[in-house]
Amino acid sequence: MLYIEEKLYDKKNDETVIVLSLAGRLDITTAWQLKLRLDECTNKSRRIFVNLEGVHFIDSSGLTCLVAGMRNVDKLKGTFRICNIHPDAKLVFEVTMMDTVFEICETEEEAFAIPF
Repeated sequence: MLYIEEKLYDKKNDETVIVLSLAGRLDITTAWQLKLRLDECTNKSRRIFVNLEGVHFIDSSGLTCLVAGMRNVDKLKGTFRICNIHPDAKLVFEVTMMDTVFEICETEEEAFAIPF
């Protein structure tokens, strides 16, 4: 099961940042949920941050979903950042070298501190 919490933040420049906080497993059985939510979010904002603090397990389907979300945001010339990767899931990013593909921040605060 995957839980997705969505928070909206308005920045000074009238841009809305959507933060999706995930909890559970991001795998072949749950990736579709995130894909749908990311598609909805790109219709509302071009600034999306994904907080993976609560994701203890991620597989290739989960990574593929995140890549698709990043590409959709890139098409809008937006910002897609991943933050708070759980240590158990971080290994997957490193082994697959996806840690070089995504803009990854240690904390949500760090993700907001970097200019768009």
